[in-house]
Amino acid sequence: MEYAWHWLQHSHLLTLTALTAVAQLLGALAAMEAVLKTRTAPGAIAWSLSLLLMPIPMLPLYWVFGRRKFRGYAKAQRIGKLALRRPQTQLERLRPTDLPPYQQVLERIAQMPFTSGNRPELLIDGQRTFSALFEAIDNARHYILLEYYIVRDDHLGQTLSQHLLERVKAGVAVYFLYDEIGSFQLRRRYINQLREGGVDIRSFHTTKGSRNRFQLNFRNHRKIAVIDGVVGIVGGSNIGDEYLGRHPVLTPWRDTSVLLRGPAVLSLQMAFLQDWYWACERVPPLNWTLAQPAAGGVDAVVVPTGPADPLESCALFFQQLAHAAQRRLWIVSPYFVPDAAVINALQLAALRGVDVRILLPEKADRRLVWLSSFAYLDEVQGTGIRVYRYTAGFLHQKVWLVDDDCAFIGTSNLDNRSFRLNFEIGTVLRDADFAAQVEQMLITDFANSRLLPRGELAARGLWFRLLVRSAYLLAPIQ
Repeated sequence: MEYAWHWLQHSHLLTLTALTAVAQLLGALAAMEAVLKTRTAPGAIAWSLSLLLMPIPMLPLYWVFGRRKFRGYAKAQRIGKLALRRPQTQLERLRPTDLPPYQQVLERIAQMPFTSGNRPELLIDGQRTFSALFEAIDNARHYILLEYYIVRDDHLGQTLSQHLLERVKAGVAVYFLYDEIGSFQLRRRYINQLREGGVDIRSFHTTKGSRNRFQLNFRNHRKIAVIDGVVGIVGGSNIGDEYLGRHPVLTPWRDTSVLLRGPAVLSLQMAFLQDWYWACERVPPLNWTLAQPAAGGVDAVVVPTGPADPLESCALFFQQLAHAAQRRLWIVSPYFVPDAAVINALQLAALRGVDVRILLPEKADRRLVWLSSFAYLDEVQGTGIRVYRYTAGFLHQKVWLVDDDCAFIGTSNLDNRSFRLNFEIGTVLRDADFAAQVEQMLITDFANSRLLPRGELAARGLWFRLLVRSAYLLAPIQ
């Protein structure tokens, strides 16, 4: 009996030793892959050291979160471009002839043209955004395209459902795309309710394909609404009561969207079509007839970015905006964990004498990202950049104002996830009058904020600084 017990103990020890050796080997192989394939040096260092030092807990995390390239989406992008081939010539005719070089670069990043004759409407906060959305849905005659990162089965979600089901009864086709990770709490009954009512609702399906099966790191963070190919809405608001100021803690909720009429809506529609084709490999019948451009309208370009792009398009886009600024660069983002290139672009702008302001939330909905942002504040403030904390609620809008005639409104945050892991979208609008509206909106936001003094991180104490630096080390893999 004693011999058997010793044999069993010895057997367990051998098994544990073998498993540890296998884990060390797999960790080393995964660390090599991280060094070879991770896009950024800090990310490669963070993953490789973690995999070598702690292979057992980190291997599953790497298999799920480690990939930086989304596979298989290129076909969907080709389908979208084919669908737009017919109106492409018309869009090119509407391309402004006086685009400065930096905006021509934005076109190449977006792989879409600037078009003139657009009519934008600034939508401040959720009440205005969803009133405009429901009005557009109720006026739909042919089809409705919706794409959201978060969809909730709450009061707002049910209100949306009722509007959609009523339009389906009137013969309007509805195509509804949601991100299954962002909407992981969405109840099955909500989806079934819409499907039974005739809505074609699908998840984006980021785990589609053998090479994406175990990946949970990629998200479709876009928020798009297109009605009949003539009205489009894009911005920061998802489908949830919190966007109407009903969150128990993060209230009131500050957000911004833009409603578009004009040729740029077809570009917004093309981005939706690419995502829809990825999800189900079908091309719905859509209107590609170019709407009559408005006389004296606004120049606009839709900018979709994502991890399937050959370049790091989102990060390049923001770098280009920062490098282009000559007088003013006002930035609003709920998350501020930029990479070194974006930090350098902001610093250079400030050194050129540009009025660089960054508006961030005082409250946090993602604690780790909020902590990480403190590590960058002393660095940017050292060149004269002014950083503000919004104190009148939770700040969720993603807005840039460049000089006196260029504004960006979209879904992209200033963090690694938006730069390299998320599918994002936004629009750049070139017009002095529209930029003036955005300016007035942001002046009000700055008035509801506090200017962050230099050295605030040091004033918070040693333990807080240690938490900040620890979160900062994880920033490349957040």
